[in-house]
Amino acid sequence: MRRWINRFLLLGVLAGLGLGGWMYWYANQSTSMQDVAYPFDFSIQRGDSLTTASDKLHRAGALAQPWAFVLIARLKGQAGEIKAGSYVLERAVTPLELLRKITQGDTVLGKLAFIEGWSFQEMRRSIAANAGLKHDTLAMSDAELMAAVGAHESHPEGLFYPDTYFFDKGSSELALYKRAYSAMRYHLENQWAQRAPGLPYRSPYEALIMASIIEKETGAAEERTLIASVFINRLRLGMRLQTDPTVIYGLGGEFDGNLRRVDLLADTPYNTYTRAGLPPTPIAAPGLASIQAALNPKISKMLYFVSKGSGRHVFSESLDAHNRAVNRYQRGR
Repeated sequence: MRRWINRFLLLGVLAGLGLGGWMYWYANQSTSMQDVAYPFDFSIQRGDSLTTASDKLHRAGALAQPWAFVLIARLKGQAGEIKAGSYVLERAVTPLELLRKITQGDTVLGKLAFIEGWSFQEMRRSIAANAGLKHDTLAMSDAELMAAVGAHESHPEGLFYPDTYFFDKGSSELALYKRAYSAMRYHLENQWAQRAPGLPYRSPYEALIMASIIEKETGAAEERTLIASVFINRLRLGMRLQTDPTVIYGLGGEFDGNLRRVDLLADTPYNTYTRAGLPPTPIAAPGLASIQAALNPKISKMLYFVSKGSGRHVFSESLDAHNRAVNRYQRGR
């Protein structure tokens, strides 16, 4: 009897050694079970177990013997450590390399840049064109989208922070909008708390409107605070802002790229030649530098500026000096 027990024990030891040897071999061989085109993209969804993820890879032909892969992960105590996200394999890897990748969260991220000075419609078009996002807001109106992000404002212009955003492929568009909206609220409230005293704004939103005008008027970064000073000085004196970008925004699709005198006389809520004060909403998405300029302008007596044609401006305190600058740089006199 003892002899049979010893034989069974010996067979068990040999089987264990054989399985261990095979597992070692498997763990260090290519995972690919057929011709797979590399780079190979795959995703692990939130809530996916290791078994579920392994079966998906097996069906795609990128993982042989998924049960063995799961066993290796359990033996290493990592079966519960896989991270959701989008992954890419540049080449065939070993099961150990694959396990390391998905437990360390070595994901590949999508990227989308919102440019300072963009309108909200430009932002929406950019998001809609990004193939890496789940397009779950395409059927929403602007008002519906604002409600979905939890905004208390009804008009979306200027309320989404321009920045470069990284995301897992397949992420929701709505989640990206929420991030951009929250980022703008954070930066605006933070800068509002650090604002200079005595500014002619009744709310952070009015400062955002000013920042959007500064963003569209500024060609040279170092001029932002001086441009802000001109507009704030005008507000304090009750002068009209008379800034072309607001007129262009008010014209909407009617603007053909050439701003005419008749356009300056066409009254809209955004025509700062015909109406005093700030326009009703921002006209673009301002960056942080423009928000800072609106809330901490340079102290000056400047009331006018005119483009020199190089992205820079000539600033003047008086109308006579401004007219001379216009004659020189705009009319060539």
